[in-house]
Amino acid sequence: MTDRDNIIPLPDIPDGPHPDDMGSFEPLHHDDPGYQLRPPGDLPAKNAPAKDMPAFRTLPHNLTAEKALLGAIFTDNRAYERVSEFLRAEHFAIPEHGKIFQAAQKLMENGQIADPITLAGFFEGNDELIAMGGAVYLAELAASAVTIINAGEYGRIIYDLHMKRELIALGTQMVNGAYDQGVQESATNQIERSEQQLYDLATQGDFEGGFQDFRTSIMEAIHMAEAAHKRDGALAGVTTGLKDLDQMLGGLHNSDLLILAGRPSMGKTALVTNIAYNAAYSYHKSGGEEGAVVGFFSLEMSSEQLAARILSEQVEVSSNKMRKGELANEEFTRLVVVSQELHRIPLFIDDTPALTVSALRTRARRLKRQHNLGLIVVDYLQLISPPPGSSDGRVNEVSEITRGLKTLAKELNIPVIALSQLSRAVESRDPPRPQLSDLRESGSIEQDADVVMFIYRPEYYHERKRPDPDNLDKIHEWEEKLEKIKNIGDVIIGKQRHGPIGDVRLSFQGEFTRFADLDPHHPAYEGP
Repeated sequence: MTDRDNIIPLPDIPDGPHPDDMGSFEPLHHDDPGYQLRPPGDLPAKNAPAKDMPAFRTLPHNLTAEKALLGAIFTDNRAYERVSEFLRAEHFAIPEHGKIFQAAQKLMENGQIADPITLAGFFEGNDELIAMGGAVYLAELAASAVTIINAGEYGRIIYDLHMKRELIALGTQMVNGAYDQGVQESATNQIERSEQQLYDLATQGDFEGGFQDFRTSIMEAIHMAEAAHKRDGALAGVTTGLKDLDQMLGGLHNSDLLILAGRPSMGKTALVTNIAYNAAYSYHKSGGEEGAVVGFFSLEMSSEQLAARILSEQVEVSSNKMRKGELANEEFTRLVVVSQELHRIPLFIDDTPALTVSALRTRARRLKRQHNLGLIVVDYLQLISPPPGSSDGRVNEVSEITRGLKTLAKELNIPVIALSQLSRAVESRDPPRPQLSDLRESGSIEQDADVVMFIYRPEYYHERKRPDPDNLDKIHEWEEKLEKIKNIGDVIIGKQRHGPIGDVRLSFQGEFTRFADLDPHHPAYEGP
């Protein structure tokens, strides 16, 4: 059987130019059997053997595979089990074949046998099937069975060709949309919408998953434990560079979505910038054995501001003095020297504002392919734009965003850290320690996240409770408490799928926007 034998006959098409000529797509309905290329103007056809040669191309299909699959199912209904997870009636190029498949599916799912005899009743009065031969055609399909062993492969051929037809339809839609100057939609929005449609097309029928035997799962767990054992039990994931936080989390695990939340001025961006730098620095120093290549999506701050924070932290020069140009010559010299080392760190910053999850996913995939991306940071979640056309309310929009970030973490098999704002309800409590219910749109964020962490700096709130200067007793008591909590930041782990919850106490140096491990001799130290 040759490919020519598999071509579905098309209706007569008027004379036209040769299909090799450059031209524009003729808009087609999704189900049309082919499309026609028409050159602009009166361009001559290239290498046309005959002036009256019809210009058409059939959409991808394989009539033989469709008939062989249906015949295999009629021969032995167990063949259906090989394709039931991914194949649907709409995937068949011949609509009548899809109807036959759907009818057989109904019978088998009801515990009945599907064959030409039991199916005959389904198609009484069906003009399309009668035109193909009716009951005789069903018998012909049964005779088309080659072997049920290849049923799964036939199904994959049918599905793959369906995907190609969908791709052609999407491409035609993209071309026609780009030509339509009446649509008030920017090219960037059209690109992002097309990227989303391509992603949906790529993932809607992923049939490579399913069950895996317990032995495979056990071996993967052993490999993860072996990685931690080789590091003296310290980590199984990407390091944060903070010893106590690493010990509580076991590092940042692949495929995890981590939410880091807090009120303004708590130091969310400072902490996540420290973590991003520490992971990238560890990767650089270890030659890729530890740490990770980091992709930092900064939707709030510019790349220059983030770089200035990292410089301030590493050189121990006040970021405020850097911004105001008040550096001494010696400080500026140190800044230049350290920058020569820092530019080798594999930390990539994207400060494009109002990115959608689709655009973020596209850029992350590219960075993964080009530089082996190992950690994504998003600052912050509420600044991600909802998908184009979404208008179901903010809660549903955030649900789509967090679900998209979790899907991205699993797809690329890397940890994703996303910052999140907290509602003002936290400040109505005393002390104002955050909890899971304080998350904005908390239902979706809490549900999708593998780890939820909060930043709480009691010093920030205590400084705003300074008593009347004339009340010396109160002032003395206030100063004593301030001394105990000065430069202290608590990371509160409110949810962790893989481990315990609790507090990690860190040192915070606001002048350098830096979090660090707390000195074990500090009175506030509560670590191991």
